[in-house]
Amino acid sequence: MPQLNDPLSLMRALSKLGVCSRTEAEAAVRAGRVAVNGRIVRDPLRRLRLDQDRLTLDGEPVQAATPRYLMLNKPRGLVTTRWDERGRATVFSALGEAAGWPGLAPVGRLDQASEGLLLFSNDHAWAARVTAPGSGLEKRYHVQVDRLADAALLTALRTGADCQGEWLRVASAAILRQGEKNTWLELGLTEGRNRHLRRLLAGFDCAVLRLVRVSIGPLQLGELAKGAWRALSAEEVAMLGGAGADVRPVKGTRR
Repeated sequence: MPQLNDPLSLMRALSKLGVCSRTEAEAAVRAGRVAVNGRIVRDPLRRLRLDQDRLTLDGEPVQAATPRYLMLNKPRGLVTTRWDERGRATVFSALGEAAGWPGLAPVGRLDQASEGLLLFSNDHAWAARVTAPGSGLEKRYHVQVDRLADAALLTALRTGADCQGEWLRVASAAILRQGEKNTWLELGLTEGRNRHLRRLLAGFDCAVLRLVRVSIGPLQLGELAKGAWRALSAEEVAMLGGAGADVRPVKGTRR
């Protein structure tokens, strides 16, 4: 969270306080919903200091939101965004009461057809640490492909390939099990590009039938039911992105 004497732009201050995302903050400022010291400000880059300036949103004083950290077992078919311009169902439809927590946003992404472990938080500094390429957090996926895999394919996936101008590869690859015509692979990534695994596998003539993220670093999806979410413990928060602010427990697993 920001220090009180740090000068911040208006939209960054709202975002860092966990009230809303930076995009949402910019829209709120431009709509005239935000005031500094009692005066409406429409410039999202206007600088302020939280120890000196009084900030309000829709006439209400802005205070730092309670830090929230949670994980969802994302079902297939949901879009990883809060609002979708095409009217598709989003991951927030699975969060129930948590969808209304101030500033809550996905940490990273899963595409619409993908499933599994998806993080959310309103602590944007923590989220940035989790998603940073240098975080060292390997993300593991169970991926069903429409062919019988062999050691040569695993080696090729680890070596990588040029996919439309981007060199894509996996950090780890193993065969989990095989049927008569398809294979379940376990693939690990330490960085993620747009549709990374789907594009890489397509480069080796593998169509993805299912893609499920099962872990991020030490955090496992485990037995969390599809479409259910739970809050992270303070220990899990620290393992993923360093010690966050005071983590207030939320009891129970929700659907």
